[in-house]
Amino acid sequence: MSRLAARFESLAAQGRKALIPYVTAGDPSREQTIEVMHALVRAGADVIELGVPFSDPMADGPVIQRSSERALERGVSLKDCLDWVEGFRKSDANTPVVLMGYANPVERMGTKAFVERAKSVGVDGVLIVDYPPEECEAFGLACREAGIDLIFLLAPTSSNERMDQVARIGSGYLYYVSLRGVTGAANLDATDVAEKVKRIRSHTQMPIGVGFGISDATSAKAIGQHADAVVIGSALIRLMESSVKEKSDPIKSLESFLRSIRVALDELAPAK
Repeated sequence: MSRLAARFESLAAQGRKALIPYVTAGDPSREQTIEVMHALVRAGADVIELGVPFSDPMADGPVIQRSSERALERGVSLKDCLDWVEGFRKSDANTPVVLMGYANPVERMGTKAFVERAKSVGVDGVLIVDYPPEECEAFGLACREAGIDLIFLLAPTSSNERMDQVARIGSGYLYYVSLRGVTGAANLDATDVAEKVKRIRSHTQMPIGVGFGISDATSAKAIGQHADAVVIGSALIRLMESSVKEKSDPIKSLESFLRSIRVALDELAPAK
């Protein structure tokens, strides 16, 4: 059983929701990336999505775009991201790590070399935003053979056929994009999310994570009532960005804020 499958199974047995924070590798600094990952775990993260910086992050809003730009200015590469996962694994063998990014860096490294290195450093899943399921059967097979889950996005506009396709090829969890837009967008409608998640469940037994537009404990709790996991990214990066500008500790701010999300989600668990 993969780390992702084991984590979701354990949470389901406890009636708890998965908290999946997203951070961009190399931001707020190269040296702090592993420290940030450990801070996320201390704050209650169940899975970490580590963003691979890219020059044209088309699905990301301005906050994550800025973090990618800062990381690229520091020379952060896909190789660095894999090295940092390896460093993280030296003291954390349990927390699942998902690399989230775009096809270009993977293609430049070579899909075979990428999958081999990802397996060797302890990556549990990959989410390549611009790899549509109909075009990555071979990549999906390579990931599956390496024990790496291939995670896909579903949108409010996804057809039943797309849901079936993603359910067949994907594994780990499905990431439902709750808004028609980019990361960090507003106007989250929990009722609409509930209806869409119910529809997705009719096509798959995989856990369903919901992201885009979740910015605080209130919105996380509202979505957690319907999803198996809550994904939060832009709010975390915005907080660290502000902390750096104010010359306060971005990691301490991050940890404190994420812990409040964890507390809110745990309020949804059944009473013992």
